[in-house]
Amino acid sequence: MSFVKLSASALAIAAVSATTAAARDNVQIAGSSTVLPYASIVAELFGENTDFPTPVVESGGSSAGLKRFCEGVGENTIDVANASRAIREKEIKACAENGVTDIMEIRIGYDGIVFASQQTGPAFTAFEPSDIFNALGAKVLKDGEIVDNPYNTWAEFNPELPDVEIASFIPGTKHGTREVFEEKVLLIGCEETGAMEAMIAGGMSEDDAEDACLAVRTDGKSVDIDGDYTETLARIDTNPNGIGVFGLAFYENNTDKLKVATMSGVAPSTETISTGEYPVSRPLFFYVKKAHIGVIPGLKEYAQFFTHDEIAGPSGPLANYGLVADPELAKTQDAIANEVTMGSGS
Repeated sequence: MSFVKLSASALAIAAVSATTAAARDNVQIAGSSTVLPYASIVAELFGENTDFPTPVVESGGSSAGLKRFCEGVGENTIDVANASRAIREKEIKACAENGVTDIMEIRIGYDGIVFASQQTGPAFTAFEPSDIFNALGAKVLKDGEIVDNPYNTWAEFNPELPDVEIASFIPGTKHGTREVFEEKVLLIGCEETGAMEAMIAGGMSEDDAEDACLAVRTDGKSVDIDGDYTETLARIDTNPNGIGVFGLAFYENNTDKLKVATMSGVAPSTETISTGEYPVSRPLFFYVKKAHIGVIPGLKEYAQFFTHDEIAGPSGPLANYGLVADPELAKTQDAIANEVTMGSGS
């Protein structure tokens, strides 16, 4: 598939032919399933519009991609890790222990996490974080007590929601989406219901209470999805009462099959995410090994190509697919040009 033919200015950043001698001549990428479609679009355009081979893009989740990224330096390791969350301190440490010390963090834009259900299913039109927590939390507050989650239907705790069996399909723990889901939905819902306060009043430390807030029930009403959003969609297809967690872009490309709920009264869209109005949004990244620049042909050029205005800007093919353009894209472009690494400023 071909998305655009780029202008001379866009092509100029990748006009250098692949002249560096190397055992491997293509960029290798792995990681986030959320970033996967964007990276795949860019990889194909990069191969079509430059003298470099088309990069190889694999999925597997943010955590899995960063684990591979941190395995070491050399042609037998990947060059780029895609992530729908920022790299963690423990991952930076693991990288350093394996000689990956100069890491370039590149923010490509923003995405939102949406809650969507079957087009012909019940009307899940409005959620608060408290609804999701009450439905999925392992322990919830009921009648002033912290108890194992007793709820079977949505209407049991919110009569404005459908009186149907709770069936939720959420990202597995290896996905960056899960971390955002936990922090911006479950944790807030735990606070809003008063469950966190009750846990602490009952003798838990704040850290233990937070961990308890993030724990999801294991009785089958909340199902972890380790694959990508297509697997979640398949579960929704076979369960008319199911609710799934998706990235905005995936939902927008499947509106014939899915309908989306508001969160805290705000409908997810490119506009509400770009303004910060929609509460469940997150930045998307990829990470580059600086040590591979100049060794693996096209690596820096790929990073520059990805973040060019004509690709990642508000009128580019990534925005057409659902990426919310980063208003600070020019800063990212400058950082790539100067090969700025994390924590160094240079």
